[in-house]
Amino acid sequence: MATPAGAGRTNASKSLRADRYETVLAGAAVVLLVAILVALAKGAAHWGSVPLAVWGHLATVVIALALTPVMLLRPRGDAAHRMLGKVWVVAMFLTAAESFFVRHGTPPRFSFIHILSAYVVLAAPLIWWTARTHRIAAHRRQVRGMVTGALLIAGFFTLPPFRLLGQWLTA
Repeated sequence: MATPAGAGRTNASKSLRADRYETVLAGAAVVLLVAILVALAKGAAHWGSVPLAVWGHLATVVIALALTPVMLLRPRGDAAHRMLGKVWVVAMFLTAAESFFVRHGTPPRFSFIHILSAYVVLAAPLIWWTARTHRIAAHRRQVRGMVTGALLIAGFFTLPPFRLLGQWLTA
């Protein structure tokens, strides 16, 4: 016998829904993604001078940013969530790993932001592992922390006028 949609849902399934904080994170990801895309469009005349490592870094972060609201706002735990989650984790890992090739100064040196990159390289596999082992509360905390710090805070720090995207955005 078929049951109506939503019948038999438990409090556990309700807890998988996006809460207010995750909704704010999703909105911030959209704002940051739009700002980056606008900056890229405005800086098109300078694309040829951008190193390949920066392009790889930008490509993976755009993928992670585009997937973030989808992952935070859509239903969780199904096959699509698992598949998109793997893509998101890989994008975050690659974004962080590629950042080690994006250095500035003479001689090129690491910056404070590379501490977050090291965190992501270590934490991204843990996010996948907590999901794989059904440690939902730990998984959710880790995703929220990574989105907050490593994606959004770090991302918004790319927009001041003395940074490449910030220069293009304000041009």
